[in-house]
Amino acid sequence: MIRSFQVGDGPALAAAWTAAAPADPIGYQRLRDLFLLDRNFDPAGLQVAVINDQIVGAALAIRRLIAVDADDLEPASGWIPFFFVHPDHQGQGIGRELLTAATDWLRSHGRTEVFFSSYTPNYFLPGLDATRYPAAAKLLAGLGFAKQYDAVAMDRSLVGYAIPDDVRKRIDALLADGYTFGTPSGDELTELISIAGNEFNPDWSRAIREGVVSGLPLERIVVAREPGGRILGWAMHGTYESVIDRFGPFGVLPASRGTGLGKVLLHLTLERMVAAGAHSAWFLWTGEKSAAGQLYLKTGFDITRTFTILRAQLLPADGKE
Repeated sequence: MIRSFQVGDGPALAAAWTAAAPADPIGYQRLRDLFLLDRNFDPAGLQVAVINDQIVGAALAIRRLIAVDADDLEPASGWIPFFFVHPDHQGQGIGRELLTAATDWLRSHGRTEVFFSSYTPNYFLPGLDATRYPAAAKLLAGLGFAKQYDAVAMDRSLVGYAIPDDVRKRIDALLADGYTFGTPSGDELTELISIAGNEFNPDWSRAIREGVVSGLPLERIVVAREPGGRILGWAMHGTYESVIDRFGPFGVLPASRGTGLGKVLLHLTLERMVAAGAHSAWFLWTGEKSAAGQLYLKTGFDITRTFTILRAQLLPADGKE
């Protein structure tokens, strides 16, 4: 039976998820915080597969109830952040039934496209790791999901890390020119949040704001300022779920790129991460060929996983455009 989420399902959902994906397990509290308490969560959108009163799979469908930016609810779009089937029940068509129920629910709310799984603000993984989950990749392809782009996760050990001499020299040169680097003041957060949202990604401004309000220490943020004091860029860690090893977000204003500010901010933040007790630095989502991706690789990060963001068109119930 496929039904919607009911109160009391949470712990069993987490247990079935972990059995289905032991390399990407989830505990109940994290499932609750990321998904059940997500501001766009609708219990009717969480499709649950049940056999003999036991939860054996699920697929979450999301539509925006609260906009990421201004009043844009992205009325054409829906997302499926996750789906899974317990290994004892795989190969029986349950995954297809769950995904069909999820896409039907989105279609019933007027959605004409669905993404797997590039949903913000909360996601577990940014897309499909086809290497780790080839059966899921085959199933999604059979349901019309096509590749949009790839994102890569990267990791770097911080054991024995120290800022390289050439970066130290660049820091000294920039300081001599009047640039400053340091922890933002409380008032400066307003400027930083504006830059993050207007120049980069509205979800980054949300993440910074919510992180600080929930207790993120300001020393986990490093800003670069021009001689006049205006913020030109920043880097940070511990933003998401208070995980000190998780790096980002990170950005430098376009007009200031090529000055070495990005490299300096990255290294100053890695130094702070070591001081905070982090043994590694990692993040889930960047473009391998992007300027940031290339900087990470040159800084000693290695690509650890590749995720594919997928999209499917949702035709009306009668199959006509």
